[in-house]
Amino acid sequence: MQTVLLQYYEAIEQASEQMLSAARDGDWDQVVKLEGACALLISQLKQAASVQDLGRDERQLKGRIMQRILVNDAEVRTLAEPWLEDLEQLFVGRPKILH
Repeated sequence: MQTVLLQYYEAIEQASEQMLSAARDGDWDQVVKLEGACALLISQLKQAASVQDLGRDERQLKGRIMQRILVNDAEVRTLAEPWLEDLEQLFVGRPKILH
């Protein structure tokens, strides 16, 4: 039986896979939405981790899950770079507004 902590890690991994799929489809609104879901899961994970520890085998599984999350994240970032550059070009030449 898996601990609650591992369930959080797996939920974050699943969300990262969905983010990657959305990024591949160019659905940046969905990527942002899923990013918010990940942030919530990470917050909940941190809270749960403060009261529960992982065993040795669970730590190894956590490591493999984290590696997959990082690979997904790296690919999302690679896919987002052109989109972010396009967004930046929208603001080039516009004066900065100081408040």
